[in-house]
Amino acid sequence: MKKFAFIMMLAILALAMIPGPALGADTSLCPERIISVSGSGEVMATPDISTVNVGVQTENPDVMIAQQENARIMDRVITALVAAGIPREDIKTVGYSIYPVYEDTTLPFGQKIRYYQVTSSVQVTVRDVARTGEIIDIAVANGANQVNSIVFSLSKERESLLRSEVLTTAVRNARTDADTVAQATGVTISGIQSVSVGSVYVPVYYDNRLAGGAESKAVAVPTPIEPGQITVTAQVSISYLIQ
Repeated sequence: MKKFAFIMMLAILALAMIPGPALGADTSLCPERIISVSGSGEVMATPDISTVNVGVQTENPDVMIAQQENARIMDRVITALVAAGIPREDIKTVGYSIYPVYEDTTLPFGQKIRYYQVTSSVQVTVRDVARTGEIIDIAVANGANQVNSIVFSLSKERESLLRSEVLTTAVRNARTDADTVAQATGVTISGIQSVSVGSVYVPVYYDNRLAGGAESKAVAVPTPIEPGQITVTAQVSISYLIQ
């Protein structure tokens, strides 16, 4: 009996020596104090790359002749573009179709084919955006009779620089808002708990004013093409520690 009482006394003494916070500590009862804000950045930029889609469309009752004529003209267009300084790797075929055109499309059976329409198109990347109009004119002068679209965008190098710029602006704006809230509420920012970076949006601009047919002849004045500007944006969310 004396031995049991002695063991119980030792157990009580051991429990008494354990620090208070280690018993039943619950960190959720002492949450960190934070200010959460969002910041956005925006910058206007002039595109430095254009992508032009030009095509050749030929028609003939004999499908083989229509194909051969189309291939001959498109080869001439590509040769002229390469001679103008466009690398072959920046010229890519993006479309080819053969379409029969019928005499009377209202007849359900026995339709007679009038001719075959063969269409091919290439995508030309122009890395000097100021030459966009010139490149279109060269293609048209050498037989292209369709200009399907013009897309303006940023090169990877330019996009990387602007990404850094808009993210820096977004973080700076977030901190400005956090400082304003901290001052208004009488607290002090002591650090950063977390940072979340949203997607950086770099749009592309489509100009379809020249879409459709084109006159197959040289022009005295280059086709005027204005790339305009695009807006690059970024968003961040930051939680600041306060005391």
